[in-house]
Amino acid sequence: MDVIDVFIIGAGPIGLACAIAAQQAGLSCVIVEKGCLVNSLYNYPQNMTFFSTSEKLEIGEVPFVSNNPKPTRAEALEYYRRVALKFNLPTHLFETVESIKKEVVFEIRTSRGFYKANNVIVSTGFYDLPNTINFPGETLPKVMHYYKDPHYYAMQQVIVVGASNSSVDAALETYRKGAQVTMVIRGAEISDRVKYWVRPDIINRIKEGSITAHFNSTLSAVRPLEADIHTSNGLITIPNNFVLALTGYRPDFNLLQKFGVNLSADNKLIPEHNPATMETNQKGLYLAGVVCGGMDTHLWFIENSREHAVKIIKNIQSKINALN
Repeated sequence: MDVIDVFIIGAGPIGLACAIAAQQAGLSCVIVEKGCLVNSLYNYPQNMTFFSTSEKLEIGEVPFVSNNPKPTRAEALEYYRRVALKFNLPTHLFETVESIKKEVVFEIRTSRGFYKANNVIVSTGFYDLPNTINFPGETLPKVMHYYKDPHYYAMQQVIVVGASNSSVDAALETYRKGAQVTMVIRGAEISDRVKYWVRPDIINRIKEGSITAHFNSTLSAVRPLEADIHTSNGLITIPNNFVLALTGYRPDFNLLQKFGVNLSADNKLIPEHNPATMETNQKGLYLAGVVCGGMDTHLWFIENSREHAVKIIKNIQSKINALN
């Protein structure tokens, strides 16, 4: 079996950027992705608009042209698909990595095959595992941790948990499709991280009473037709059809630990890695993208982690040159 120079886990924008950099350096590579191409972006809400402008999302020096300065989800899917095809990146989709061990080289077993590689890059993002709240009733079918399309919730009584970009977008969109929306917000105000052109909209809708918001509050329990909210004024019960618990997501820490990557002892769970090279405590195993931030998923984005690909491939090349 041929030994691959670089085995990449995750076909998101940063995984693709790593493959492009490896290809341009003359290194053999394979990308394995357990879902579809740019799977996380595919699972974003259908009407989502990026906070960043299109040029900040570019990879491989391929121009990203969008109808407006801030591209939509559909435009991003089209762009990254065209990039993958342009570079003819060896991408294996709907294939899950099951185990990695290192003897002389890395031996990787997946749901579809077996690979050997000199280096492995983990670029798995964080969108696959939602942060659960652990309230009674969270496992009911009416409780959603992902939000796709507002029409589904038309004429329904909807609770939206959180005050981040995803929560605010869901609250506004479902309200405008005829839902009766109640927001349950742990803090005292709408997050200042909310997109600047959206934040005034949600604040005004709350002020006028179109959307109900309970600040300094938590969701206590959910039942098939109602929900309990612990507010600053005590416990209240309201009628409810759906709960959108959009409380953020986290990397797959079990996967990292299975690969032998150390995590910080604090609650941030930052994977051990060298910021200059992105190499972990496991020699030849690198991290790229959002996964590097552990629980701090607001640390790395597409626009500021594209440089990880350059750092990693430069380090791999330096090791190869040292052997020659």
